[in-house]
Amino acid sequence: MSLQTLWIYAIAVFLLSATPGPNMLHILSRSVELGFKRSTAAMAGCLLGLLTLLSASAVGLGALLHALPGVFDGLRLAGAAYLLYLAFKAWRSPVDEEDAQEEWPRPTASWQTVMRSGYTISISNPKAIVFAAAFLPQFINPAQPQAPQFAVLLAVFTVIEGFWYCVYALGGRAISRHLGRAGVKRAFNRVTGGLFAGFGLSLLAWRAA
Repeated sequence: MSLQTLWIYAIAVFLLSATPGPNMLHILSRSVELGFKRSTAAMAGCLLGLLTLLSASAVGLGALLHALPGVFDGLRLAGAAYLLYLAFKAWRSPVDEEDAQEEWPRPTASWQTVMRSGYTISISNPKAIVFAAAFLPQFINPAQPQAPQFAVLLAVFTVIEGFWYCVYALGGRAISRHLGRAGVKRAFNRVTGGLFAGFGLSLLAWRAA
């Protein structure tokens, strides 16, 4: 792999990771809901899901999806269903009706539960599957040993994706400071729920090229 190819890959991943999507929205909302520190579990889950897909591409994910197209559709439908569930949960999230509180009680959720939620969103996103199966292999030089190349690409991806997770989580922490009023908190929940619903419905209508 040439240095020029690696730079092109890094720039492409940087721009793709910055684009708002289900993972970034989930991390932002978790940071608002649970705080920055506990949102790191969601970051870990989302990143682990993506690394699972990227690692699978190294052992023939694209060939598997081509041979068993039903697998892709099953993951797409599962991802859409889970995003719609999150939309419903966010929309119906209870809000303390006290209008002027500095903070609201943080809900309790185990680290494992938060991580599992992030992993589920990440692993069932068909656009991430296509990225792993079709985009990543384009940067591999077939004339050279492939395992070291995949290792480098995964390391670069992890650093860039992790950076944007932190950016979105810090954004969620900043937003949380303005959600002391019940009306503002309710509006945030409705917007978040609407975005999750939009992502879920787009997955229902989306097909791999």
